[in-house]
Amino acid sequence: MAVESIDGIGGLLHDGFLDADKLRQVLQVLVDIAMREEAGVHLGADQHERCESRRGYRNGNKTRKLATRLGELHLSVPQVRGCEPYHPSMFARWQRSERALLVACAEMYFQGVSTRNVQSVLQEMCGLELSSATVSRVAAELDEKLAFFRARRLDHTSWEYLMIDARYEKVRVEGKVVSQAVLVTVGFTAQGRREVLDWRVGDSESEQHWGQMFASLKDRGLGSVKLVVSDAHKGIRAAISRHLQGSAWQRCRVHYKREMGRRVSYKKLKELNQDLAVVFSSEDKSQCLLRAQEMADKWQKTAPSVAVMLESVEDCLTVNSFPEHHRKRLNSTNLLENIMKRLKKRTRVVGVFPNRAACDRLIGAQLLELHESWQTESRSYFNMEQYAGV
Repeated sequence: MAVESIDGIGGLLHDGFLDADKLRQVLQVLVDIAMREEAGVHLGADQHERCESRRGYRNGNKTRKLATRLGELHLSVPQVRGCEPYHPSMFARWQRSERALLVACAEMYFQGVSTRNVQSVLQEMCGLELSSATVSRVAAELDEKLAFFRARRLDHTSWEYLMIDARYEKVRVEGKVVSQAVLVTVGFTAQGRREVLDWRVGDSESEQHWGQMFASLKDRGLGSVKLVVSDAHKGIRAAISRHLQGSAWQRCRVHYKREMGRRVSYKKLKELNQDLAVVFSSEDKSQCLLRAQEMADKWQKTAPSVAVMLESVEDCLTVNSFPEHHRKRLNSTNLLENIMKRLKKRTRVVGVFPNRAACDRLIGAQLLELHESWQTESRSYFNMEQYAGV
């Protein structure tokens, strides 16, 4: 359809308010006109114009489809001869989808919408049929940004604390659906700011995988840290001992309570939690240890495994040697627990990731978004002005 006059375009605009398809036609006409004008500038002369500035000649048109938010456009791209080929500036060479549409695909994916559902949404919105492979390729455009973020240097400041945790996702590996560990590390600077330092997708929370993460952080400039907060997983503890020598370790009290709660019946759980609250209520470490011994004596007969576990309660009291106004936020990994819930909200829509890269990309995009929001916080997470160290 060719519309040359302003009146013709005005008529389409008028009809566009009555019919959504007319808006697509208006856009198609405007893009065709813009390309003809741009081709004239490229040639140095308008159509049929004779002048010394002419660098080439028109050579007909080539039909090209372009997917947009208004639907599919059928464009007539001017062809030239006698000079450099003409490529329209409004879309990249060989690109068949409007950039804004591709970005929308990526945004939907990173909000937790599965590739199949993204395809359905586009079909409903624009009448377009994009394959799941196309949508996945769109999502891959973020890989470069994530790689830069993950490789950034860390030696611009000192790091006081680290907080680490993991969750598991279903990933298809070599034709089988298996659980893969997602390891996440958050750091706290000498200024009290929080940052996402790294994340990894691995087979498990083994010493090997955590060790690879810690080694990478050190290669990027991470110096000594005063405290690492985590649960008591053997792989984590072994990796900390090997790669973060000299760092104190705080066992997450929330994980500690959960593990101890599994050692008694449901009827005894409330009483157990009340006793643990008494143990941790004092700011004095020696008082906490004394109360823990009293609690162990109380539970020795009814639940001997609780008494055994209380022998390691001192690992939960490391934070008592740190500034009082930091202890509440350092005695557990609640910050990371909330992050993991946020990740789960997105990843459960996907269900099973097609590969590790897809899982890594979605997790990374969410963590990058969170990191950027932390950078805009007006107040630091920890007040470091009165921090006297350990």
